[in-house]
Amino acid sequence: MSILIVDDEKDIRELIGDILKDEGYAIRLAGNSDDCMAEINADPPHLMILDIWLKDSRMDGIDILKTVKRDNPDIPIIIISGHGNIEIAVAAIKQGAYDFIEKPFNIDQLMVVVSRAMETSRLRRENQELRRKDVTTSEMIGSSTAFKALKSQLEKVTKSNGRVMLTGAPGSGKELAARFIHANSARAGAPFVSVSSATIEPDRMEEVLFGRETPERGVEPGLLEQAHGGVVYFDEVGDMPPGTQGKILRVLTEQQFTRAGGTDKVRVDLRVISSTTRDLPAEIRGGRFRQELYDRLNVVPIAVPPLSDRREDIPELTRYFVDWFHRTQGLPARTLTQEAEAMLQTMPWPGNIRQLRNIIERVLILGDGGGPIEARELPGLDNGAERGGEAMVLGGMIATLPLREARELFEREYLLTQINRFGGNISRTANFVGMERSALHRKLKSLGVVTGAKSGGRGAYEEEAEEA
Repeated sequence: MSILIVDDEKDIRELIGDILKDEGYAIRLAGNSDDCMAEINADPPHLMILDIWLKDSRMDGIDILKTVKRDNPDIPIIIISGHGNIEIAVAAIKQGAYDFIEKPFNIDQLMVVVSRAMETSRLRRENQELRRKDVTTSEMIGSSTAFKALKSQLEKVTKSNGRVMLTGAPGSGKELAARFIHANSARAGAPFVSVSSATIEPDRMEEVLFGRETPERGVEPGLLEQAHGGVVYFDEVGDMPPGTQGKILRVLTEQQFTRAGGTDKVRVDLRVISSTTRDLPAEIRGGRFRQELYDRLNVVPIAVPPLSDRREDIPELTRYFVDWFHRTQGLPARTLTQEAEAMLQTMPWPGNIRQLRNIIERVLILGDGGGPIEARELPGLDNGAERGGEAMVLGGMIATLPLREARELFEREYLLTQINRFGGNISRTANFVGMERSALHRKLKSLGVVTGAKSGGRGAYEEEAEEA
């Protein structure tokens, strides 16, 4: 672990360096502010020992302290001075110094402070690493055509720093896609900070994003500063207040900002990913979103498909959620019956993957024992069917039709459902419904059902009648 010693007195910095070198630390020396900043920019050290008074330098120790804590807040800094007093000590601590030692210092005292500072730095790094590996995952699950197309797009953008705009319905997995980009990019070891534009109060948005400086509490970094070197994810960016939009636009342009109550410019290195469920061009036309901000955020637009376009993935996603809840909450590791699997694949999913996850959690919590999940356990699936029996009550329209037309309507809806369930795969559909592939093709043609690519994946839909 490296320690940078900054002191204008050569004898002092070399003496401290020799002592720490004997303790096994890698030592770097600087005699003025320019050399100091060059060392930090080349390779940030694990710890700094910094003299307050630097003769013949552009910056004194407090200036260097402010700059380092702004751009490299994780580096602990021990301040030393031969002219120390309580005012300087308080000023240094307020600006983020780890501790203050007055010259002439006791070597044993210095070693204790260095040891504690290094341990604090190590624990902070480990804590950050654990937070990045928290329960939020970046693993993407699926094998459908729509999923593969999405993953291919995401993999391409991991190799750059381009800004990405993710669009899609609520619950479709936009934040997971953003985390996938982060986890597979060169910034994977740096923070991923999510900004919920919809839940932060508008009058607090700037303070939350940019941080603040007060005489009582000193510097309190905002979310952008916390994301330095990594990724900031603007969730539901369309809900961002108009005034904040302008300030974010300046940050994207200049890569720097000023904290609330402060005067210093804070420089940040960020990759920006944003998401929205809104029609932002319509919001722009309505004067609720800035065209310039949209242009800067929408460099690489990626649409995240709804679960209805990924029905093939539902069994795999369900198994994943069952395993997840078993590992994290101790819920039963249950399998699915074929009937339950088919039911899940044919349900409407307005809440998308989030809704599927919630249903699986509910079934595991309320279910009896560890046997397979049955169709009757799934919520909201009555739809006229009597649970526990084989009887079925016909819906309004179909009950008014002659048998031939009712059968044709049923066959069309049934086959549309099955083909979409299997992601447009005719062979798997034919096998499931018990027909020869060629016979299924003839039946689909007679019913006016067309298969092909639609909504980002393969599926089936009714052939549109030609206009007269």
